Amino acid sequence: MSAEVVDQIPPGVRLEMSRAGVQVIADRIGVRLLHIKGTMTDPALLGPRFEGTDVDVMADPAAVPALHRALVRHGWSIYSTFRNNSSFEHAQTYFHPDWGHLDVHRRFPGIGIADERAFELLWVDRAEAAAAGRPCAVPALTAQAVLLTLNAARAAGMGDTAARVWDALDPAGRKACLDLVDRLDARVAFAAAHGELERYAHRREYLLWKVASQGGTRTQDWIARVRAARTLRDRIRLVLRAPLVNTERLTHKLGRRPRPADIVREFAARSARGIGELVHAARTRRKRRAPVTGAPEPTRAQDQSGVAAQAVPRGRKRGEP
Repeated sequence: MSAEVVDQIPPGVRLEMSRAGVQVIADRIGVRLLHIKGTMTDPALLGPRFEGTDVDVMADPAAVPALHRALVRHGWSIYSTFRNNSSFEHAQTYFHPDWGHLDVHRRFPGIGIADERAFELLWVDRAEAAAAGRPCAVPALTAQAVLLTLNAARAAGMGDTAARVWDALDPAGRKACLDLVDRLDARVAFAAAHGELERYAHRREYLLWKVASQGGTRTQDWIARVRAARTLRDRIRLVLRAPLVNTERLTHKLGRRPRPADIVREFAARSARGIGELVHAARTRRKRRAPVTGAPEPTRAQDQSGVAAQAVPRGRKRGEP
């Protein structure tokens, strides 16, 4: 279609047609998709005005390579890869000149179990829906509530989404929601969405969700990603990647493919920002540790033990790792 024709299509109609087109492609190659977010969300949770701006699907992780090849054959191009799309490396973004953007999720941020297990768990309780008359699958209502809440944990602009979703559930629905959170090992992100992240300060992914939900510097983000990594190999990979320039993001920023000189300048600027953030963090720590004039005398318990008793997060017994 010409650009003039595309511009005349209402955004909601374009998104609906795009969802249907992606489903047709997946059906032809036998790839299972769960449509998430946007108008595929049950109105009972967020109301009919929640439309979204692009197409989001959760694909069978094992079939992502086949889906990628099929999308490319039908005119979709990669806009941002899994590796560079976010701190969670969970989705790959595609762009089509007629249909706009598509996010293909291989996992959902906040879910701790293996990607394949998570998809099967969501797929087995799927519900039926349609996009432009094309049958498609969506997560069950309980799963939608969980995914919306996890998404809200890292999307400050969504405001009170987590509270609205919770309020939309009856007591049985809330219990089912919490049960699914446990089965998906998604307690940390779920708590972050509800302002209770400090209960999980002992978890390796705590800092990552603190930065995601409350904001932080790029340096803090990389430190959090390293801490959250499951294996030593993953930690080493992240440490080696941290100083490198994200050439995909630089391409979008410049509106063209970056030249070597562009990459060098960005690397220098990135390094300077990182050093500045580290220096600022060090100064902040020193100020916090500096003795305060007129501070109260140590308690008797502190005198006897040499240190103050450590606070224990709610829901965690003293002595647990």
